[in-house]
Amino acid sequence: MVSFEGNEKIIERAILLKRAFSIADLFIIGKELKIPYVDGLSNEWEIKDEDEIAFSIAEKIDDNMLKDIFIRHNPRKWAIFRGIYYMLEDGKISNESIIKIIENGIRRARVQYGSQVDLILKIILKSHGVISLDELEKQVRISNLFEVLDYLEKLKIVVSSYKGEKYQEWMVLEETIPILEFEFGIRKKLPGQTQHVLDQKIQKQTPLISGLENEGSDYLIEEKKRVQEMDREFDEYLMDVLKNRLEHTLKFGEEFGLGYLSKYLQDLFGQVLYFDSLLSITQQYGLANIEIIHEHGGTGKRTGWSLALFGDPGTGKSFSTRDMILGSPRAKVGAHGIPGRNRYCGGITPARFIRIGQAYSGKVFNFIVPEFNDFFRYKGMVEPLKIAMEQGEIKYETHAEVIGPYRFTSFFSVNYNVSVYKQGYKVTIQDPNFNAIEDRMLCRLHRLTKERFIELTKSQMKLALGDIDIEKDAQKIRDHLTLVYAIETGHPLVKNRFKYKPIMITPRVFNIITKARAAILKRIPQDIVKFSARLEDKAIRFAAAASLMEYFRSNKNFIPISEDALKFATQLYVEEASVRSEETFEPREVLREVFE
Repeated sequence: MVSFEGNEKIIERAILLKRAFSIADLFIIGKELKIPYVDGLSNEWEIKDEDEIAFSIAEKIDDNMLKDIFIRHNPRKWAIFRGIYYMLEDGKISNESIIKIIENGIRRARVQYGSQVDLILKIILKSHGVISLDELEKQVRISNLFEVLDYLEKLKIVVSSYKGEKYQEWMVLEETIPILEFEFGIRKKLPGQTQHVLDQKIQKQTPLISGLENEGSDYLIEEKKRVQEMDREFDEYLMDVLKNRLEHTLKFGEEFGLGYLSKYLQDLFGQVLYFDSLLSITQQYGLANIEIIHEHGGTGKRTGWSLALFGDPGTGKSFSTRDMILGSPRAKVGAHGIPGRNRYCGGITPARFIRIGQAYSGKVFNFIVPEFNDFFRYKGMVEPLKIAMEQGEIKYETHAEVIGPYRFTSFFSVNYNVSVYKQGYKVTIQDPNFNAIEDRMLCRLHRLTKERFIELTKSQMKLALGDIDIEKDAQKIRDHLTLVYAIETGHPLVKNRFKYKPIMITPRVFNIITKARAAILKRIPQDIVKFSARLEDKAIRFAAAASLMEYFRSNKNFIPISEDALKFATQLYVEEASVRSEETFEPREVLREVFE
């Protein structure tokens, strides 16, 4: 194996290949070049490491061969590459360098907008090269921020990596990062040392953006610092609640519960759209991950669970899992989630996720993953992600490194698109084992029906006109959530002031779930059940998490699962069972039978 020290051009070439071509294309290219890595492989599905094949090809070819590859194989239309040795724009590869373009662009931007340009770019670099417009607005107080970013994009210094109706992200391409670091004095010399996230052996030899803090090339070190910052964010918010809003929060807690939350969200979004946000906020309560007991002792269950919203694009999935939890000041959407306990993973690769996951071992966070489909463009990701969702011990090996073993103890909130039919759906993720991932999440199918389309357009219009004020009650709910979470996790600031209360599962819960199961099985025409027993477990976990909302309404040493929580949980159970069974039965009929 070649030593990569001093071979930065090969590194950049590998990153370019991986961005420009799918793994199927790389397999074909590898076969054409007779790369040893693909010897004995019959198809691309047998490739276990996309990074390895990209580097194997990069080692084998020169610049002329690279150009020939781009002539014979069509690169991805959306792919952009702006490096020290290569550039790719509009499908055309060249040996030009972006260095002068970046240098001249920064000078032009400084003339136009002054020192704010340097501040903005340094903040993006410090955020691992990717930042949302909302986050940037919190750190840069200028009125024309969007205008500056738009200008920097025209100058080819940054790119817009995500554009949604209410959310936008900007990034510095990874191959451009060293040039900006050199420009700002973070890196002492050029050329050639390009950042990448493809393989740990290269990470150890190639400085990354963490040079801002002189921390070397270790993503794990950076992530541990990020965890410390999130812990500090939580502590500061909790102290603010205790100092300035405790009495109001306790009074609010005496009336708050799942019924209150349901009405609050229905008033905002209507009866079609509200349920997704209710799921996301309820999941936040579950992050306390406390014990669920019955009258004779423990059940072995806890309140934490992972959430998946999937279905047609444009149905509001991202709004519910991201904006309602993290907030979106631009859209006047207040954050409802626990401060400092939600790790947004937009743009993150699964390989990087597995590496940084070590920083969260023994901790409970929520990983918000938009466009979950992208995780599975990489082969071999089902098994480690399945283990992560089971809160098991992760160990990941390549020929050059071993990650772990470590125990992942956090949860996920994801969304992804699928092909939706009149009855049932089909995932567009090619890995046939993806159903094992779905089976470990509480899932909710989205159809873009006429009714949903009308409600979405109404909601968007109300938001635009300011008729919906999602900031109004967001802080009250967030304060309550934060305080309950702190109490139930034994935070030092509240440990001696409030009692820990487990969730009590009553015989009625088991009776209702049993009735629902019998009613479902009676209506499934075939002998094969297409959903697993885990579905009942997830429904119970939901009910327990929802009941935590009633902490201040319970005068006992435990919190019983509420009637509202039980009804919502049964609805989720029945509806997901119907979807998994290709909608061979009508959920409303089952629910009427169970509760009448």
